[in-house]
Amino acid sequence: MNAHEAWTTHKVQDISIADGVTLRTYQAGEGYPVVLLHGFPELAYSWRHQLPFLAAHGYRAIAPDQRGYGGSGRPEPIEAYDLDHLAGDVIGLLDALDQPEAVVIGHDWGAPVAWHTALSYPGRIRGVGSLSVPHAQRGNRRPLESMRALAGPDHIFYIDYFQQPGVADAELAADVRGNILGFMWCISGDAPPEERFRPIRKGARFVDSFAPPDRLPSWLSEDELNVYVEAFRRTGFTGGLNWYRNVDRNWERSERLAGARVEQPALFVTGSEDPARNPAAMERLPEVVPNLLVNEVLPGCGHWTQQESPDEVNRLLLEFLQRAGIGSR
Repeated sequence: MNAHEAWTTHKVQDISIADGVTLRTYQAGEGYPVVLLHGFPELAYSWRHQLPFLAAHGYRAIAPDQRGYGGSGRPEPIEAYDLDHLAGDVIGLLDALDQPEAVVIGHDWGAPVAWHTALSYPGRIRGVGSLSVPHAQRGNRRPLESMRALAGPDHIFYIDYFQQPGVADAELAADVRGNILGFMWCISGDAPPEERFRPIRKGARFVDSFAPPDRLPSWLSEDELNVYVEAFRRTGFTGGLNWYRNVDRNWERSERLAGARVEQPALFVTGSEDPARNPAAMERLPEVVPNLLVNEVLPGCGHWTQQESPDEVNRLLLEFLQRAGIGSR
């Protein structure tokens, strides 16, 4: 049974969180809980290779469609997608499952949620890790201000482009399959240099910065792609894009965490071809995460770490859990 077929055997549960949001949650196994948080534009399904692996090694793997995605609730207010709400979802999920503590691992946007949860609820998170996006301490400038300076006068940083409600939402929804495939391809390890994501010129559209390839990536079948396509055709992209519309709000609300270090046992894994890996933050990671047990760069891997390199990610997750002394019950 391949990972796509195995996905249908997982326990599916719709769990209500304290503020009324329902999270569609996929679970496998029994034992110590490991919560897996996806990014954009993804779903819990992005962890299809990890759930059965962790379950087979004595852990309880828990992967929600995060708020705004898939089968989970999609609140209308943009501010309902800030990091405080998203970290609260993780804790609400643990409460609903009667779990006093857990390990939390995030990929892409799931990464800052994982780090923020570990900092905000240190008594509930025993271990933390991220794929693709390293932890970075709160900066001295508003994020959008820094992004605009980085983009320069002729371009617009993609997160800045996402700030206007409805614009990127409509672009992506106009061709769901082509845009999901094109975006996944252009920042994967499979894409040749000429087909990678291009900076957005002022006056151009986000979707002009990439194009669907003439073949599927080596790590994504048509059936797997269709899981994403069907979900986003139903929900649209606004829920996920609203996470980006809170970057300055997250900065404003996190002053209490300025200079804080993540003290829990930690993991970071990224790909050598991942444009989101942030080399400057990676260099500082041992300083801000002093108990960093696993810190790996996977050669040839792009942004979609746990999908592109599932065997390597599984091996490193297990190594991390074992080194941290977090075993099955």
